Amino acid sequence: MPSTPSASSSRSSSFTRPGGFQRPESPTLPPENEARSTHSFTEYREETPTSPYHPTHPIRSLPDVNATMSFESTSFQEQKSRTRSKSRPPMPSSSSSSHKSSRVKSSSKSYKAPDHLATAIEISTTNAVTTPAPAAGMYWSRTLTYGKGPSRPLRAHTANLIVDRLFVFGGCDTSACFNTLYILDMGRYKDTMIWSKPRTVHPQYGPPPCRAHSCTVVEKDLGYGKKSHQLYFFGGGNGPDYFQEVYILDAETLAWSKPEIDPHSRPSKRRAHTSCLWENKLVIIGGGDGARALDDVHMLDISKPGQLKWEKLETFGHPPPARGYHTSNLVKDKLVVFGGSDGHDCFEDVHVLDLKTARWSQIELDRKIPRLAHTSTQVGSYVFVIGGHDGRRYSQDVLLFNLVTMSWEARKVYGVAPNPRGYHTTVLYDSRLYVLGGYDGKNVFDDVHMLELSACAYLPQITNFEIDV
Repeated sequence: MPSTPSASSSRSSSFTRPGGFQRPESPTLPPENEARSTHSFTEYREETPTSPYHPTHPIRSLPDVNATMSFESTSFQEQKSRTRSKSRPPMPSSSSSSHKSSRVKSSSKSYKAPDHLATAIEISTTNAVTTPAPAAGMYWSRTLTYGKGPSRPLRAHTANLIVDRLFVFGGCDTSACFNTLYILDMGRYKDTMIWSKPRTVHPQYGPPPCRAHSCTVVEKDLGYGKKSHQLYFFGGGNGPDYFQEVYILDAETLAWSKPEIDPHSRPSKRRAHTSCLWENKLVIIGGGDGARALDDVHMLDISKPGQLKWEKLETFGHPPPARGYHTSNLVKDKLVVFGGSDGHDCFEDVHVLDLKTARWSQIELDRKIPRLAHTSTQVGSYVFVIGGHDGRRYSQDVLLFNLVTMSWEARKVYGVAPNPRGYHTTVLYDSRLYVLGGYDGKNVFDDVHMLELSACAYLPQITNFEIDV
């Protein structure tokens, strides 16, 4: 159902929807103990929170990617560059890496950026071919994994990091959804990552096969240096079916449970929403129910085990239009919501919800970048936005949103980037961003890629800041 543009939103072009699709043949699966770095080829199919769509009309031209821009900050924290000789080409000679210097403004004094940082400040797209990287440049590489990983490529799954174990659950390819749990051990074997498919306890109390659900890690302090972890699953969908139940997985015992919650207070069925943990409450925003996109906000109080309670948050201010496949990042008491789609338009706006006051604010941006089905990962005072769909095509760009200046930035990225994709997952581990799976309109992927952040990402960090809206 098309919606009327309003002053509080910025949108890209409209979409039309295709018909059905044929069931593809099952892909050839690699042996369990071989490195997993392949992807399966499937037919063209895209989706929104409400139903499949196909973008046919180009949106207006995007900002000039060759333009340059600078940023302001109040402090700089220098950290040593993490050099990875095995995954990085040789250093360029001084003659081939000389650049014009630039200056980064500071509130106290002028700061002259190093040559490598000055180059990194300019907006650019990821190099199509491998380029020698400076010591402090961000660098893409493919990560080989071993063991019993997902048997099919995945999209619209969840991936949650607990210490050094990555819990990957659900998702779908182009023919079916899954409710299988996989764990990627990222730290036990140094630089070798091992997949496993563990046996869970009480699987009858776990979620059904689903995609575009949410999963949130809840950590509890047990005292004496010990902690427990639980994963809370909510919503999701499988074909025409949408869900509204809550499921809990104990990360230590791998036991499933389904808590009893008052059915009259719970949110409506949905998928493509976001979830985060704030003051012992799960905060659910938006999503879609198959007929329309949603704009409501709900909180699940988990402070008392066995007495979970839903509550709808009544907000005011300038709320974002209804949407799904957006992202939400919690910064202290504020939620930063970016992008998404209502089934017709791809959004380019940024809104902030103050959870203390329940007030929405819209951020005035210097440039518009529409995205849906992307990932956004907070690294200090920046949010790294990777991939997604911009209303015309899938993207492989790495964009940075500065949480201090509330403006977009970009960095020069070296190496071979992942194929353009959306519906993937991204996690931060050991100063690196790991991208898993996803979909590019034709292919569903089962690969894992690593973005080495290095000093280029950490040098301009501000360690203590407030979002002022």
